[in-house]
Amino acid sequence: MTDLSAFPIAKRWPAKHPDRLQLYAWPTPNGVKISIALEEIGLPYEPHPVDIGKNESWTPEFLSLNPNGKIPAIIDPNGPGGKPIGLFESGAILLYLSDKTGKLIPADSIRRYETIQWVFFQMAAIGPIFGQVGFFNKFAGREIADKRPLERYRDESRRLIGVLETRLKGRQWIMDDEFTIADVATLGWVRNLIGFYEARDLVGFDDFPGVAAWLERGLARPAVQRGLTIPARG
Repeated sequence: MTDLSAFPIAKRWPAKHPDRLQLYAWPTPNGVKISIALEEIGLPYEPHPVDIGKNESWTPEFLSLNPNGKIPAIIDPNGPGGKPIGLFESGAILLYLSDKTGKLIPADSIRRYETIQWVFFQMAAIGPIFGQVGFFNKFAGREIADKRPLERYRDESRRLIGVLETRLKGRQWIMDDEFTIADVATLGWVRNLIGFYEARDLVGFDDFPGVAAWLERGLARPAVQRGLTIPARG
């Protein structure tokens, strides 16, 4: 049997199937990226809910694997050379999974790097900006009388959606007809922006029909639907 005892996180969230990839996450836009990718790839895995509402990602066991204290994180008992590997940061995990399996990323080197740039676009721009819109529109930030921060993030969100709109013109997916980790990285954030963050009207989402159609196509994929609710909330 695979031994995960070298990873303290496996003591707090013990594995029932230690031979499978272990996913530590919560169903947020960052968390579901990895469950969606794993469902699309078909790689066996075991999910563990790390309840961020209870600050479980700041426990010593979780921090031992992800010092940044954010979900998700993984342990792959069958890493490079057959050795276990622990990883954090969703973009790095997506790249690892695509490299490991040869799926969700083009084989051609030029298109591979183009895919990676769109993953980074989500991580460096869409994720942080949409998250700020959520804070100022739905959470504690809405109580701030000065609305200039909200307006700033609203305008930047519109700009970023416009970048996606331009990219998707004449394309089914971000990388043409190939569903990739670029789509996986971005779908949950756009879904949350207009749904959970209640910002559809705020950002004028209906002005971007290409992005709306792409989101609808993505959410219709069975693997995406499954991944959106993994790990299940307790």
